[in-house]
Amino acid sequence: MSTARIVGILRARDYSPNHIGNDAAIMNAVGDQLRKRGCEVRLYSEEQFGMLDEAGLSEIREMDCVLAMCRSPKCVDMLKRLEDEGMYVVNSGYGIENCRRERMSRILVGHSIPYPVNITVDTDKSMLNILRELNIDKCWIKQADYHSMHKEDVTFVRHAEEAQEVLHEYFLRGIRRAVINAHVIGDLIRFYGVKNIGFFNSFLPMDSRHFSPDDPDTSDEPKEGLDKNKLKELCEQAAEALDVEIYGGDCMLLPNGELMIIDVNDWPSFAPCRKEASSSIARHVLRRIKQIKGGR
Repeated sequence: MSTARIVGILRARDYSPNHIGNDAAIMNAVGDQLRKRGCEVRLYSEEQFGMLDEAGLSEIREMDCVLAMCRSPKCVDMLKRLEDEGMYVVNSGYGIENCRRERMSRILVGHSIPYPVNITVDTDKSMLNILRELNIDKCWIKQADYHSMHKEDVTFVRHAEEAQEVLHEYFLRGIRRAVINAHVIGDLIRFYGVKNIGFFNSFLPMDSRHFSPDDPDTSDEPKEGLDKNKLKELCEQAAEALDVEIYGGDCMLLPNGELMIIDVNDWPSFAPCRKEASSSIARHVLRRIKQIKGGR
């Protein structure tokens, strides 16, 4: 039986658009798995964690690990501080930051991971000429600086003029920067993974929010030619580049059989595979704690 002492930080409702229950469920499931293995587990809401004073943080420092689903800038900065002091935090505060779309786009492209044509823009600037020069018409506009808080933070548009209108709407909402990704036609594959434990799950989602309504030939089943080993390898490379141990996201299977990452999330809800994922996350965390303690 393990004697590890672990803190879990739930994700705030504001950072769980359409996934409040599922995000809480995966952290609670991981906590249950750890308790079954003899661990002491304390759960904090993101709000509670963000309000901790130095005395409260001192109690956190006495624990073996922090499991972090939080995303607010204040909480992420607190995680980074704990990490810099030598504490094991998963996902890393630095990794959570890396999954903000502007930084994610730059990192994935910098690591030569297939990713859509994209630009990051100020929302108060005219982008019509630049979009036309890049031959971008259908595209996705996404809040750049922070994680999504509303479904409107990711918007599909059909042409440059509509993109300019959406950018203006973002500006009026107080969003100062946006990432524009060229739309990619293909089969959408959602994936989930846990680093160094062998857990990887992928499937076609039931919804079609990542497709444009007028895309041709989008089916319920992936096209022939999907190499699942190649898919797993690509997603693991993306997670490694972004420094996230518990991850998920979206990948496109292109008509030519190639794969392209279009999004990576730090600690998703794992809703379709929660039972298996929670066990894998618990095993991964305990293995890493053992390795860290053994290295002291």
